[in-house]
Amino acid sequence: MFKWAAVAAIWGVVIVGGAIAYFAYQLPDIDNLSAQSRTPSVRLLSTDGSIFSTSGQVHGESLSIREMPAHLPRAVLAIEDRRFYQHFGVDPWGVIRAAVTNLTSGRVAQGGSTITQQLAKNLFLTPERSFDRKAKEMLLALWLEHKFTKDEILAIYLNRVYFGAGTYGVDAAAWRYFGHSAREVTVYQAAMLAGLLKAPSRLSPSRDRKPADDRARQVLASMVEAGFIESTAAARAAQQSTMLAMGPGGNTGSRYFADWVLDQVAGYIGYLGKDLIVTTTLEPGLQRVAEEETRAILARESGARNASQASLVALDLDGGVRAMVGGRDYLESQFNRATQAQRQSGSAFKTFVYLAALQAGWKATDLIEDTPITVRNWSPVNIDGRYRGPVTLTQALAQSSNVATVRLSERIGRGRVIETARRLGLSGTLDNHPSLPLGVDEVNLLELTGAYGAIANGGQGVQPYGIREIRDASGAVLFRHGGSGIGPVMSPQEAASITDMLTRVIEDGTGRAARLPRPVAGKTGTSQDFRDAWFIGFSSDLVTGVWFGNDDGRPMAKVTGGTLPAMLWRGFMERSHQGLPPRPLVAHSLVRIQQAANTNPLMRLD
Repeated sequence: MFKWAAVAAIWGVVIVGGAIAYFAYQLPDIDNLSAQSRTPSVRLLSTDGSIFSTSGQVHGESLSIREMPAHLPRAVLAIEDRRFYQHFGVDPWGVIRAAVTNLTSGRVAQGGSTITQQLAKNLFLTPERSFDRKAKEMLLALWLEHKFTKDEILAIYLNRVYFGAGTYGVDAAAWRYFGHSAREVTVYQAAMLAGLLKAPSRLSPSRDRKPADDRARQVLASMVEAGFIESTAAARAAQQSTMLAMGPGGNTGSRYFADWVLDQVAGYIGYLGKDLIVTTTLEPGLQRVAEEETRAILARESGARNASQASLVALDLDGGVRAMVGGRDYLESQFNRATQAQRQSGSAFKTFVYLAALQAGWKATDLIEDTPITVRNWSPVNIDGRYRGPVTLTQALAQSSNVATVRLSERIGRGRVIETARRLGLSGTLDNHPSLPLGVDEVNLLELTGAYGAIANGGQGVQPYGIREIRDASGAVLFRHGGSGIGPVMSPQEAASITDMLTRVIEDGTGRAARLPRPVAGKTGTSQDFRDAWFIGFSSDLVTGVWFGNDDGRPMAKVTGGTLPAMLWRGFMERSHQGLPPRPLVAHSLVRIQQAANTNPLMRLD
């Protein structure tokens, strides 16, 4: 037994040594790391080449542990790695504790990685989850522990790690969120920063303050548990909380767009440790108009109409976001109602029902009964209480008839309606229920506007985007938008037919307040109890969506899609089209070209 045990031990050493040699041979170059490497900057450029937002080293610098207030690194250690100063880069007890917790909970509830391992992954490796990557991570952690002191490792980590909203490094994050250096962060601010490390995008206070505050209080509790602060000090810090800074760009709607874009940069290129220049789709003139019009109508109407918030998104016909307003005041709330708020779309969803009918062989002139209907003991009613008898599909959509739309949905099949909405880009939950065609399911404004974009450009699918190109400081292109690649989601004839129907909505239907002296089309939307009001419409140049409502879901004072949203849409579109000649809508132009090609054998439509 002793003999075979010795043989097994020898072979175990050989195998482990071979594995270590194998993974060590594959390690990346690790000789050029500096303990005081600076945080990269990210500059966002609008379409005219001007910088409208910056993030990263522009507002920060690399700090040593001694330059930080003691409670800042302690907050990170309390929640991330309490045994940091005791282990050798890999914490066996931490791995065992995480494994037991994960086994007993039946899910991955804890991670066993130390701060040194996290630093190794952030500096040299990709985020992939594999045994190969984990082995390399451990070897690199051992190398870091050999190369640097504990304070140096912790400083490198805090100066490099991602804190959300496009910020890398604790000093950049302190400037971004609090408006001052990391040297000056309070206990609560340190807890909030430490809390971001778990999920920097989801827990970012610039997205939603409540989850960030909840996580900060968890960090404070961990600091007490670890013996870093007294419970009375933690309670006092929690009561004091903190004010958030406006961030680069000031109190403007462009900050909503900047936050949305910055959260996507790492997903396109990963962490490269370089200064980045991001060319976006934002057009300063349109952004200014969007902010001014939104601010003006809220100041004039919000009190009497009990409508405290509004958002607006304007896209070009290939999906580029030209303007974005995520709420009435960025300083007051960084929650982006254009991209994050999920609300009932109401009658704005009906467009997909009528498009599905056209694709099923119906014509815009076909009749549908605008009379009471009952499906599964449910009887929808029209918002105005009127029933018009047999009407064409065009009339039913123009007047936003609930009963006619439900009857049409039942005849063509709700599954077909869902399929059409999915094809145009709606990704949220769509329940196969009789109330589906009335827009009872939730969507966000950006996605809904993108779905209408497919109609606006003649049937080509649209995926909204905000980044055209990412370069490093040397000018090397790291990413370039190459088109959505979605392809056609309807024929030009179908796009022209539904466009005709949406034109009638504005000409003599529920969207008359959106009329303009040029060809436009669109649809109103009002959800149950006037909780949400929408107008989504387009010209030959822009697709614009507008939403009004309250964050807490309180009903507005009978605000429908044909009132405030249509008024804001008209004001924005009228000013944004100044100097542009009226042009036919794209779907109409495509059909005319195709008709000409069919009558002239010398012409061909590609």
